[in-house]
Amino acid sequence: MTGRLIFVLMLAVANAMLATSPGLAADGDPAAGKATFERTCENCHAVVIGVNKVGPSLWNVVERKPAAVPDFAYSDAMKANKQPWTADALDTYLADPRGDVHGVKMFFKGLPNPADRADVIAYLQTLK
Repeated sequence: MTGRLIFVLMLAVANAMLATSPGLAADGDPAAGKATFERTCENCHAVVIGVNKVGPSLWNVVERKPAAVPDFAYSDAMKANKQPWTADALDTYLADPRGDVHGVKMFFKGLPNPADRADVIAYLQTLK
């Protein structure tokens, strides 16, 4: 019985960890994400094809390979980043861009609130 109880407790802990993982970042509110994006990101990033500002266009960024926007001068660190921009990868990056990809040019300190990140990612997923 003790072994079964330990197994049940381990399963409960694993389920709790999955429920709070960044994988749920896509469950945000796109309208709230658009508002956060406009306040926080729009000065440096456009959301239309072919328009780069200080940062690259974020049109169709979800599932895109890093450093893939033509005619944008990416840092060597971003060029070396090979992980696609999944919801999980975006969540990690947006929490602390310079901590996630060391040497990146983006000076933004990040979005510390997980709900704000989830909302922004949900908004970015609409840009296709």
